[in-house]
Amino acid sequence: MSAFTDLWTAPEHLRQANISQKGDVYSYGIIAQEIILRKETFYTLSCRDPNEKIFRVENSNGMKPFRPDLFLETAEEKELEVYLLVKNSWEEDPEKRPDFKKIETTLAKIFGYMDTLIRRLQLYSRNLEHLVEERTQLYKAERDRADRLNFMLLPRNPSNTKECFSRVTSFVIVPMKKISPDALLVVKSLKEKGIVEPELYEEVTIYFSDIVGFTTICKYSTPMEVVDMLNDIYKSFDHIVDHHDVYKVETIGDAYMVASGLPKRNGNRHAVDIAKMALEILSFMGTFELEHLPGLPIWIRIGVHSALRIHVSGSTIAILKRTECQFLYEVRGETYLKGKGNETTYWLTGMKDQKFNLPTPPTVENQQRLQAEFSDMIANSLQKRQAAGIRSQKPRRVASYKKGTLEYLQLNTTDKESTYF
Repeated sequence: MSAFTDLWTAPEHLRQANISQKGDVYSYGIIAQEIILRKETFYTLSCRDPNEKIFRVENSNGMKPFRPDLFLETAEEKELEVYLLVKNSWEEDPEKRPDFKKIETTLAKIFGYMDTLIRRLQLYSRNLEHLVEERTQLYKAERDRADRLNFMLLPRNPSNTKECFSRVTSFVIVPMKKISPDALLVVKSLKEKGIVEPELYEEVTIYFSDIVGFTTICKYSTPMEVVDMLNDIYKSFDHIVDHHDVYKVETIGDAYMVASGLPKRNGNRHAVDIAKMALEILSFMGTFELEHLPGLPIWIRIGVHSALRIHVSGSTIAILKRTECQFLYEVRGETYLKGKGNETTYWLTGMKDQKFNLPTPPTVENQQRLQAEFSDMIANSLQKRQAAGIRSQKPRRVASYKKGTLEYLQLNTTDKESTYF
């Protein structure tokens, strides 16, 4: 076949072997059909031989022109416009074929709509991506919030005195720096399995303390004054705790609990650090004074129900003896310990070659008398307060989340000096 007898050659060109613009329109239609159907040139089910196709196009002789298949009946609405444009390009009469300007205008109109549709789809896609990203950020924020809560409730690494996120003191949340690997493992186990396997610690030392007469003090104090008292005491306790290899377990009201030897085992150091910490805490309490009850002594019990003393079990003394630290202690005698029965216990009184300004503990008789007269002592403090012109504190603290800290909120106040907390 020559250049004038290819499958896309217009019938008039096949007959006269010339060239015209409308003949090029016919060729455009044949090529367009090939692109639309993704088939061979001049695809038709009725004929497969290229030479026969050219012969039938050239020799139509007034009969229905022989053209390739285009399947208009299955075309969609927007496809139908393109199909009709292609079919018109095959007209036997060249004058009935559209020129290229009309073809360009028609296609611009059709594909302009498609461009608009595509742009809308792209805009929708971008909005959807933005929505997914926003929801993902919200999910991550909630996940991180849950993780922070878990880390706040789990032990810190004793070798690092500071944690990441926060550690709860009595009434103030203090921002910290580092998370212990143990806490990370526990949080991971909780998230993935919903449980945490328990771990056995052969030796640890536990510290308990509370304030003598706390309920009576609360009776003669406003809620804000009680909060201030506990906050001042336990912030100082926390400062002492941070200088020892210990883990603060919790504070409940006036009760303060600390442990050592977990979550990281530390040999015999757990007894030594708890003992040193207890001596420092007791030394601090010997000089502590309430602002709203001037002159009232604040007693603290460390161990098991002993005022102004550090009550130590025999097992703790045995561990202390295994260390190089020379602690001073006195035998208290046989003492009933809940859950353990009678045991010999001791008073921890200090360390050799180290000075602790410990308050002088009262005798048993004086302790009973002082407890009986505690309300009278508070009444005397209130008289001193009135004489000094000290008034009940007004609300001055509110919850604040902007700086990453949380203090406390007093909901109500009273002018009465005696109110239950």
